[in-house]
Amino acid sequence: MRVLLDMNVLVSAVTTRGLCADIFRAVLPDHELVTCTKVLQEITRILHTKFSVPDSLISEYLELIRQDAILAEAKEAPDVQIKDVDDIEIIGAAISGKADVMVTGDREVQNIKPMRKLRIVSLRAFWEELKA
Repeated sequence: MRVLLDMNVLVSAVTTRGLCADIFRAVLPDHELVTCTKVLQEITRILHTKFSVPDSLISEYLELIRQDAILAEAKEAPDVQIKDVDDIEIIGAAISGKADVMVTGDREVQNIKPMRKLRIVSLRAFWEELKA
């Protein structure tokens, strides 16, 4: 299965223990990770400004993601009505990268109906799906 993990999932996976870290560890070996430049930029910004992670560690983390991920970019903006335009670009990248599922903690994004075979689910719902 092709999976796009939202920026918050990838940041939490490296900064805390718990569900995000478990999901990240489950996706890497058994699924195809899809990401985009916008997600990688946001990871860099958040780890640097909010967590004061040194640039060298951020670079190593991004390299880990890049070596296993399919890097996709939005070919067109999907027709969705949400506040955060960055999320629209990320959803477009998920569609372009042929992701089957996008995992996010953002409730506004979770409420978007499936489009072009892309399902958008919460962390808990995805974890339950993986464990089923």
